[in-house]
Amino acid sequence: MGSFSIWHWLIVLVIVLLVFGTKKLRNIGSDLGGAVKGFKDGMKDGTAEGKPAETPPQQVSGGQTIEGEIREKTKS
Repeated sequence: MGSFSIWHWLIVLVIVLLVFGTKKLRNIGSDLGGAVKGFKDGMKDGTAEGKPAETPPQQVSGGQTIEGEIREKTKS
């Protein structure tokens, strides 16, 4: 057993085209491309607004989860 040659991939491509048809494959490709573009735009909008990326809550050795900000103690 070895890797597939170019002829194997061409036969697979022809079978896929026969089963699904070019119109359906074109629609699937455009839907997938639109989803990827929307995801990228959403990621850019989230970082452009100045919002830092969310970090997961920190764990304390006792097994408790700390949520929120850590504030420094000031000396009085």
